[in-house]
Amino acid sequence: MTSKALNKANSSQEIFFEVELPKTAFISNFSMEIEGQVYVGEVKEKEKAKKQYEKAVSSGQTAGLVKASGRKMEKFSVSVNIAAKSNVTFILTYEELLQRKLGQYEILTRVKPKQPVQEFQIVTNIYEPQGISYVDTHATFLSNDLLPLVEKTVTDKKAHISFSPTIEQQRKCPGCDETVIDGDFIIKYDVNRAKSLGDIQIVNGYFVHFFAPPNLPRVPKNVAFVIDRSGSMYGTKMHQTRQALTTILQDLHEDDYFALILFDSSVVSWQESLIKATKENVAEATVYVQNIRDRGATDINSAVLRAVDMLVKDRQEKKLPERSIDMVILLTDGMPNVGVSRLPQIQENVRSAIGGKMSLFCLGFGNDVEYSFLDVMSKQNKGVARRIFEGSDATLQLEGFYEEVSSPLLTEVDLRYPDNTVELLTTNHYNQLFNGSEIRCGRSADRQQPGQLHGGGLRPGV
Repeated sequence: MTSKALNKANSSQEIFFEVELPKTAFISNFSMEIEGQVYVGEVKEKEKAKKQYEKAVSSGQTAGLVKASGRKMEKFSVSVNIAAKSNVTFILTYEELLQRKLGQYEILTRVKPKQPVQEFQIVTNIYEPQGISYVDTHATFLSNDLLPLVEKTVTDKKAHISFSPTIEQQRKCPGCDETVIDGDFIIKYDVNRAKSLGDIQIVNGYFVHFFAPPNLPRVPKNVAFVIDRSGSMYGTKMHQTRQALTTILQDLHEDDYFALILFDSSVVSWQESLIKATKENVAEATVYVQNIRDRGATDINSAVLRAVDMLVKDRQEKKLPERSIDMVILLTDGMPNVGVSRLPQIQENVRSAIGGKMSLFCLGFGNDVEYSFLDVMSKQNKGVARRIFEGSDATLQLEGFYEEVSSPLLTEVDLRYPDNTVELLTTNHYNQLFNGSEIRCGRSADRQQPGQLHGGGLRPGV
């Protein structure tokens, strides 16, 4: 990112540079050019940077710091004092490993110039050795007038996207200083996936293996939904939860099995066992969900253990398909305050009960939830946690998370490489692969034998 600012005043002024970056990105370079002289910043680890930033600011020096900004972004800001009639050029470089979700990669650029800019330009160049299957571009601020200004060129392995409105096209009204450019510029794309074992790229003795085999049939799932209905879920949260569950139930496949477990200070199961997701059963469950009402305290420990016990019992009694995947999805907005309430004890109880036999996914609703507790508990049990932010789109957030994990393809995936070809390796064992996602493995490789690298995944029940 490059931004140039001019101090038109007759005296020195403080110039601010602010930019929002994806939370999964990291800054690899920041520099400023003032009156022909380039000043290169030193990028440091977060905690060290914070201490040095506070020290620098207190002594009047120039420093920048990255802070959280909303759900997906972090804000980097810096200010510098510029002499009259002088200019400064800010140059920021950041890097991000794109995550494949729901069958596509996303490049998100947040654009907030706050005023019309003389030379405004967004340029994105994509190169994918496997070949690009499609590219889609949109922005939250694109009107019918601005849409034709987005230029897109796609060839076999390359894509070029640009957006360059004139200063007049940026204005909200003729002659005014307000800009319509305010929001997210988003590019979504995917690559060709002809190889079942994925794609391996090697550069300077380092390799990365992208594994997302195409055309795998989904594996049936057995899912126990554990829903917090305590008093803190009152009002909008409960309404949005009912809405999301109604949609999620409709998305179950007929070869899936499911259970509904509600908890407050007590635990209530809709059925004593998981039931098949037939149209009739889903319809009955939908009626049940619409009548959920909030009340009481929060007993997370008993609720999750009830779900685990139900799955284990049904599995032992062969009520569930042999070739299927078991999972628990917990939705809660608060802290446990009845029954077992010590967080480490709950984590240990759940881990002991699950014993590696299923996955636990946790959804933390709102700002008061103890998210780190849910995050650790999920990771201990082959799952992930996700924070659901309060807002009008909370229902969509819940549905979006479920969509990511609703179609398991593989479990206990091992990527193996011939001996003596790999010196160091990142994680090469993954608990599961979901439809639309991707497994990545990499590190340093033997430069003499790059062609011998290969990978393999294990299909459950086969």
